[in-house]
Amino acid sequence: MTVQLNAYIMLDGKAAEAIAFYEKSLNAKVLFKETVGEGAGSPELPVPEEQKNLVAHAVLKVADSELFVADQIPGQPVHQGNLLTICITTTDIEQSRQFYEALRQDGRVEQPLGEQYFSPAFAVVTDRFGVTFQIFTKLSQG
Repeated sequence: MTVQLNAYIMLDGKAAEAIAFYEKSLNAKVLFKETVGEGAGSPELPVPEEQKNLVAHAVLKVADSELFVADQIPGQPVHQGNLLTICITTTDIEQSRQFYEALRQDGRVEQPLGEQYFSPAFAVVTDRFGVTFQIFTKLSQG
């Protein structure tokens, strides 16, 4: 049996923008992306024109992980908060610095990138979409 947990970022009409941002800032590769309009519709429940370009589901590959992104269907509330954060773990301080610099653009730094007793480079950043990332650099095992 295989079990996998994936972070799923739900946005309010900005999923396409977030996907482009994560492609650049996290070097993500889009494995799958489907809009509401591309999905299977039905004559009984036609898709309103203004919803057709919303992202119904996208899968991004970030290093060895997958990140899911979609737009919330209008009328369903989006609740932002820090109950869930995404932890990016790397073994390279420069890579951590690059993620930090990219994600903090138009976002909010919760904890600046710096050395901690448990990491040579650790930070917490909430990006411009309200998603909180921990950037964790593993201590070298040498």
